[in-house]
Amino acid sequence: MKYTLEKSGGEYAYQQIYRQLRQDIVDGLLPSGSRLPSRRLLAEELGCSVITVEHAYALLVDEGYAEVRPRSGFYAAFGAPTGAAAPRRAALEDMNAQAAARTEDFPFSVLARTMRAVLSDYGSRILIKSPNAGCPELRTALSAYLARSRGLNVKPEQIIVGSGAEYLYGLAVQLLGRDRLFALEDPCYEKIRLVYQANGARCQSLPMGSDGIQSRALAGCAAGVLHVTPFHSYPSGITASAAKRHEYAAWARQRDAFIVEDDYDAEFASLSRQIETIYSLAPERVLYINTFSKILAPSMRTGFMVLPQPLLEDYAVKLDFYSCTVPVYDQYVLAEFLNAGHLERYINRRRRKLRQRRRE
Repeated sequence: MKYTLEKSGGEYAYQQIYRQLRQDIVDGLLPSGSRLPSRRLLAEELGCSVITVEHAYALLVDEGYAEVRPRSGFYAAFGAPTGAAAPRRAALEDMNAQAAARTEDFPFSVLARTMRAVLSDYGSRILIKSPNAGCPELRTALSAYLARSRGLNVKPEQIIVGSGAEYLYGLAVQLLGRDRLFALEDPCYEKIRLVYQANGARCQSLPMGSDGIQSRALAGCAAGVLHVTPFHSYPSGITASAAKRHEYAAWARQRDAFIVEDDYDAEFASLSRQIETIYSLAPERVLYINTFSKILAPSMRTGFMVLPQPLLEDYAVKLDFYSCTVPVYDQYVLAEFLNAGHLERYINRRRRKLRQRRRE
C-alpha cells in the first residue's frame, strides 16, 4: 500500500490516514462500492494501532466518504447514487423539542461567572463603541474556535460580527450585488427568501433530493449565488453528502459564482466530530455564516460571517460604514466564553445526551 505516516508533521496519525484515504476516494482510485483496506492490515503496514485506523475510518463515515457494512467492513461511498426519493420533512414539534432540551442544558452558572468576570476585568471598556466589524477580542476568539472546531484557517479580519443570521443575509446581498440571481433550496427556511427579497434580490428555488439539491437543477440554473444549509437543512432535515458538498464547490468555481454556506445546526450534524464545511473545499468562493442563537440559545442574537479573502476589499469599499449591531459587553462575554472552552464542553455534553437517546 502507498499510505505513509509522517512522525514529525504536526498532524495526528488518524488525520493523516483519513486525509490520504479521502483523497483516493475523491480521485476515484477507491471508487464507490469498493472495499477499504482491512483495518488490521493497514495498521500493521503503517506501524500504528488498529484504534488509530478505526478513528480515521469513523471520520470518513461521519463525513460521507465511506460506509460501514455489518460483518463486512468499510466501503467507499463518495458519489454513490442516492435515488430520487422526496426529502423527509422534519416535524416542527421535533425541532421545538430539541430547542427546549438545549435550553434546559444551558450552562447558566458558567455564563453568570463569565459575565461577572467581564464586568470586573474590562471595566469601562464595555462603554466604548465597537469597531464596525466587531471587537478584535471576539473576532480573534472566533478565529481560534473555527480552527479548533471546524478546521477552518481564517484570519480575524475575515470575520464580520452581526446580530443574527438574518442581518448577515442582508449584508451578503449588498456585498455580492442585487443584480445576481440567488438560488435557494426548496424547501428552505422561508425567512431566508424573505430577507433576500426584502433586500432587492431575485430568488430561484432548486428542488432537493435525498442528499441535497438535485444535480440536474443545480447544473441548469443561472444563479450567481447559491445559498445552502448543508447540515440538517430546515424544514427537510437533509444533510448534504460528501459528494454533494464537492459538487457545490465545483459549481461555484466553474460559474465564477459564490456560495452562502449557512452552517445551521452543524454542531449536532455528527455526534462524534464536525463534518467538513464547503468553505474548506472552496474558501475563495464561500461566505460562511453561523450564529450562536442556534448553538446556545435563541436570545443570544450574535452571529458572524467569514468572508473569502477576494471579497475583503469589496466589503471595505461597500459596507465598512455599517456599525456593529452587537453590544460590546455581549461580544466580550462571548469571547471569554469561547476562549475558556465553555462552548465546546457544552456541545460535547449535548452530543453525549443525543448519543444516549439514540441508544435507548
